[in-house]
Amino acid sequence: MSRNPVNQVATLGGGCFWCLESAFAQVEGIIQAESGYAGGHVANPTYQDICTGESGHAEVVRLTYDPQLINYRDILEIYFSLHDPTQLDRQGNDIGPQYRSVIFFHNDEQCNQAASIIAEMSADNTWPEPVVTAVEEVSNYYPAEAYHRSYYENNSQQPYCAMVVGPKLAKFKQNFANRLKSS
Repeated sequence: MSRNPVNQVATLGGGCFWCLESAFAQVEGIIQAESGYAGGHVANPTYQDICTGESGHAEVVRLTYDPQLINYRDILEIYFSLHDPTQLDRQGNDIGPQYRSVIFFHNDEQCNQAASIIAEMSADNTWPEPVVTAVEEVSNYYPAEAYHRSYYENNSQQPYCAMVVGPKLAKFKQNFANRLKSS
């Protein structure tokens, strides 16, 4: 199969970016998973700015992917399995607008697909509570500081990683074993 020379980009927020980045980095067709910040009003925010909840940014993962190997719908299905889209401005004990569930679309097709999958989940009662995931045009994206790159892989014994990220990744690997890159 020939590869598409034009890779595409998806930007997703669903709680702490360490989990999303680590999971998506393992998925076949994902060329790069980069932690960052999007949707806020502060230029060049730092992690400290984001943690106040006042910059308007969400912690996100920006995915560069090969659409010949994985499509946007599949990316969204994985995304919704990695966090609880019914929690407004939080994920578990991570509380604040920086942890909101948000899909930042890059084009009309992504916007339509995001709205469609949310409507399907709502109609099917996939979740016990209403889905609150926002769908917004991508704006003000900034890569996170270098120490956030591959954070889980470099800090898996850190308490947050061991207690929160590790179990999520174990469940993810079990549920999506057929989507993982071969070693």
